[in-house]
Amino acid sequence: MSQRPLTSTTDGRINLEQQRKRAKELLPRLKAENPGATLSQAQWQVARQLGFSSWPKLKAHVDALDFAARHPDFDASDEARTTHWRCGSDIAHSLHLAGFKGQFQMLTDPLCMGPVRDLPRDAFRAMRSAFISQAFTLDLADVTRRVNDEYNQLETLADAEHSVLWCEADAYDQLFLIHALASLERVPRKLELIEVDRIPGVERFIGIGQLAPDVLAWLWPQRRLIDEAALQLAREAWAAYCDSAPLKLAALAQHPHPALPLLAPALLRQLQELPGARDGLSLTERLSLAYLAEAGPVTFGRVFAELTAKREPLPFLGDMMFHALLRPLIDGEQPLLTETEPHLEWPRRVLALTTLGHQVLNGDAYWLDHASHERWVGGVSLKPGQCHWTLDKHLSPVWRP
Repeated sequence: MSQRPLTSTTDGRINLEQQRKRAKELLPRLKAENPGATLSQAQWQVARQLGFSSWPKLKAHVDALDFAARHPDFDASDEARTTHWRCGSDIAHSLHLAGFKGQFQMLTDPLCMGPVRDLPRDAFRAMRSAFISQAFTLDLADVTRRVNDEYNQLETLADAEHSVLWCEADAYDQLFLIHALASLERVPRKLELIEVDRIPGVERFIGIGQLAPDVLAWLWPQRRLIDEAALQLAREAWAAYCDSAPLKLAALAQHPHPALPLLAPALLRQLQELPGARDGLSLTERLSLAYLAEAGPVTFGRVFAELTAKREPLPFLGDMMFHALLRPLIDGEQPLLTETEPHLEWPRRVLALTTLGHQVLNGDAYWLDHASHERWVGGVSLKPGQCHWTLDKHLSPVWRP
């Protein structure tokens, strides 16, 4: 049956009156196919397209959002001494608008990129600062100061009266989560977690930062206490991520873990940043090249938008992170991509595949035989021209001699 698509929201808000109107508009089309069709059937179809099993479930969700917005009950559970932790600043303003009174702290270190090795405290910070400075062309002194400030604040998590970690399902958030938990010697007095991988009515959920303030208020009662099982799993996962071999990480990525239920899919997606055994490309690189092969020359920003909105199975990259990841495909001696008009801001520059780019994408050449930049996936180093770990078609790590 051909019909006008019922678009989902992007910020989690659902206008019930608008959905009622859409159901009434849909009813004549249903009656054209089945004269016995009813308004209830049209409402059920609208609800299903928004991710609900029934119209009453949709209505109950809208009522819950409205109640959360009008009666947040934060006086008892979000005292001024509560600290809200997030890997980025995207919800800071929305928390304030929603009525949250606690402090906001963030860790901006993108642990899904660059070297992440098991090093002593100061050496780890220096390693991460050097990478961030180089990857994002930022002043090293400024980056070092910010990294130290943020990690110093993170160390207060152990003795805080009440902290809440806000996380979603992607690698950026889940790596922040396990790093924060793995750094704790014991379970703090009151450490809670809000984590979410979908929002009713949002067809393509990217992250918490896209949600309206009243949806954050609706999420608040869904927080849960962190226990010792979560800490133990986080320590195991963090050690596996920092390992120079990805075997333990791959094992953890294969099965769900009740203590941190969103962790395994994120680890599996991060594992796919290893070079594919056939072409030497990470999944991010492969998706980007595949889109350019289909669409022809398009802007950098358009490639990022396409991956985020449609192709990336578990979006985890911000725009600047995406730009940094693709630079080695452009800047090497044997590039896979060309970039025109470098005087423009990077999102407006046009990208196109080189001949080598087509060959690598088709599996007729292997990227790391031509690359000139070292790359890291956690503790796994990928140096061009040297033996390295790859990922086969079954998503299992394979050593390439």
